[in-house]
Parts: sequence; structure tokens; C-alpha cells
Amino acid sequence: MPNDNVFLASLTRRDFLAASAGTALVFPRAVSAGVLAAAEGELHQATGTRVGEVTENSAIVWTRLTKHSQRNNDGVVFPKKVDRQNKQATTVPVEQIEGACPGQAGRVRLRFGLKDDLSDAAETKWVDVTEATDFIHQFKLSGLKPDATYHYLSQTAATGDSKVSGEFRGKFSTAPVPTTPSAFRFCVMTCQGYQDRDHADGHPIYPSMLALQPKFVTMTGDLVYYDSNEPRAVTPALARLHWERMFSLPRLVAMMRNASSYWLKDDHDTLSDDSWPGMKAGELTFAEGQKIFRQQAPISEPSYRTFRWGRDLQIWFTDGRDFRSPNKLPDGPDKTIWGTEQKAWFKRTVQESTATWKLLISPTPLVGPDRANKNDNHSNTSFAHEGNELRQWLKQHVPDNFFVICGDRHWQYHSVHPTAGTQEFSVGAASDSHAGGTPGENKTYHRFHRVKGGFLSIELRPDGQQSQITFHLCDVNGEVVYEAAFRRAVPAM
Repeated sequence: MPNDNVFLASLTRRDFLAASAGTALVFPRAVSAGVLAAAEGELHQATGTRVGEVTENSAIVWTRLTKHSQRNNDGVVFPKKVDRQNKQATTVPVEQIEGACPGQAGRVRLRFGLKDDLSDAAETKWVDVTEATDFIHQFKLSGLKPDATYHYLSQTAATGDSKVSGEFRGKFSTAPVPTTPSAFRFCVMTCQGYQDRDHADGHPIYPSMLALQPKFVTMTGDLVYYDSNEPRAVTPALARLHWERMFSLPRLVAMMRNASSYWLKDDHDTLSDDSWPGMKAGELTFAEGQKIFRQQAPISEPSYRTFRWGRDLQIWFTDGRDFRSPNKLPDGPDKTIWGTEQKAWFKRTVQESTATWKLLISPTPLVGPDRANKNDNHSNTSFAHEGNELRQWLKQHVPDNFFVICGDRHWQYHSVHPTAGTQEFSVGAASDSHAGGTPGENKTYHRFHRVKGGFLSIELRPDGQQSQITFHLCDVNGEVVYEAAFRRAVPAM
């Protein structure tokens, strides 16, 4: 297979940065001809592929079959924001809405290996996909080699047939073993409004992140906005539309096929603003929102989990929706965002970890500060008891090598809690037009504060018996607007 047919990553950094500045995203010849405009008779993959939950020897590869080779770019376009004074039901058939990618029954198979021509490829069995799973299948790969780049080919066929009718290529990297010094970069993003993407092909952060060649990207929630981007998701079909139109955007497809990802959900991509179990939005229930997120994201059970990336890094992902108490309950020891089991798991695994650096990546803030009228996270008074408990525990047990990275807030900051000392980085919204809402700079907390879109890039680098971790808050074009670096001696294994 010719190399120019393989990956979007063959674009130069200049191409990517030009794309993020507003010019058209450039695709290799065979990608534009073979993926976005596939031949008639093929079964298609207009929503691309996604690779998640990567460890040193395993990964999940997400696939979905679609009726057409491209998203519906000529469909009905909705207003930028929800009209809260005139909430009319959507009567347009979902397939006729701009960005829709209706699914198609068929079969899918995965070929994967260490060589980019796949001459060494292993091969899964054919799997049938139907409407029952939104035409999605997630391949759970095991027995992979650590610290290696894997190439894969997602192949399609008609139901009951084994003749390949279409293909989609991608790649990902596995984690190094815990004795290997950590030397790599990864990125963290959050909060992407569909109508606020600032470019027809997708948010400018995606080519900017991909230009940095991250080992993985963490998606920290509010990846779609069911309740505040029209059409409102008041049925399961409309909820799936939000995922179809967002993740069929060319820039997002390119990101997902060239790097693995870890996924967290928050309120807007589960049901609605500040939602908790038992709530409804029209015909869509919170439980259905949980199910749809699990279909759309390549994640494992339970929703809180931890991953080790080499000697120097361990990451914790927490879930702030599945176990939370209703926001309206009075604060106290029984009111929780994490729930008893998740909190006990977090404390136990953090204490057991031998990693040089420990990072909590949370859908919502632990430090803040946040607005006085918000009630959905640990920096608010509504959950002050559990927030204080967690910050004081961190102060006692991991005072100098633990950091929090949070999504949800639409501004960037580096905060240090004035009494507990907990450090937190907010990655900011995915576009400039989606930024805003800050209560303002607070010198008691903030080391940095900026009301613009962007993302967070984190780099680990060994230096003799020390390790350095550097946090780069970047603007949407990938330019560093703030940097904080920390060095630490490597603990004995």
C-alpha cells in the first residue's frame, strides 16, 4: 500500500497550523478520494474510527457503518442557539438534518499490525452490526506490544458476505511499561459547541493538537450539547444526531484516526445542564443518555478508571454524573458527586501508585474558583463538604506530585487552592466563540487566567534520576500562552 494513502498525519505542521487559522484542511489524495467520496456499492464509515482505553497491551477500536460516504452537508441547518422562549419540537426527519450520518446494517472486521503496510496484520472475525447498537461495534484488542505504534484497517462487508466493500485506516500507540521513563506528549480538551466550532470542518484545536503528534487525547466531557445546541436532543434519535454531526467533521475524523483517546462525560453530553440520575429531557432519560454515551465512546467499565503510562505518569479519570446526589439537596457528608465506591477507589489507587507524577483528569473543577450561581462541581458551595474532604486528603497524602486537570469551564486557568495547595489546570473551551462565563481573575487562586478557547498540552521528559512535567496552555492555533514546569526525583520502584 503506497504510503501517501495511509494517514492524515503525513500533513506538515505548517499545513495543520494553516488549517487551524482558517484555511481548508488538506487531505492526502487517497483519503479524500477513498474515504470522503467512496465508490458506489461500498459500506461506509463516515463517522470514522476511535481508539480508546489504551494500555501497554490492550485497546478498544470503535467502528460504525454508515449509509453514505459523507455526512449530510446539504441538510437542514438549525439556528446557532436554542430559543428558550419558544421550544418547538423538531419535525424535520433526522436524516435530513445537516451533518446527519444515518447508519447501515452490515459487517465489520479489523486488521491490525506493527507495519504500516499491514503485512504482519492479525485479523478479527467478521461482526454483524445492526440498528440495535446504532450500527457500532467496539473491538477489544489484547496481547499488544508495549510502547509500539499499531496500524489498523477497519473493513466493511454486506450482511452475510465476506467480500470487502470498504476500508478505513488509522493508527495508535500503546503505553510503555511502568519501568520505562516517560517521554511523550498528550493533549486535553473540553466543551465543544457544534455551532461554535469557528470553522466548517471542525474546531481549530484539532489540527493544532494533531500537529504536536500527541500519544493520546483526553476528551473531558461536554463533547456535544444536547440541550443548548439546536435541535435539542429530546429523543434518542436526536441525541445520536448530535454525535453523528460532531464526529463526522473532517478535523475530528482526522484526530481520532491518528491518535488514541480517553473519554469522560459530563452533563450536556449525558442529558442536560447540571443533570443527575433519574432526570428526563422530553422522551430522553438520563439512563438512555448513559447508554448512548457508552455506545459513542470507546470506554470500559466502570466509568472511573486509571491508566499508567511508563515510569513517571499515572492518570485517573473520574465520573461526576453516574453517582451524584441531586444538586438541590443540602450540603453535608451524605451529599456526593463521586459516590462512596468511586471515592474509596480513588484514594486507594492513588496511594498504591509508584508513578513520579499523578494526574486527576476530571470533567469538572476541584479547585476553581467558579461562579456563585453554579452548583455542579467540587469548587462550589453546593458540594463544599466533599470538595474540602478531597482537597484535604490530597494535601495529606500527595502534596507535591499531584495535579488536577479539569474540563467544563469555558476559560483557561492555573489555580492553586489557598489553604489545601491543590493545583488545577482548566483547559478551556474548544473554540474562541465558545469561551466565556468566568467570574473574573482571582489573585488568591489564579497563577494564570485567560478567557479564550484552546487546549492543554502536557509533556513528560526524563532527565537522569529526575523527571520533568510541563503544562502548556495553548490557544486554538496551538500557540503556548502559559507554561508551568515541575521537576522531581524519580521514586524507587
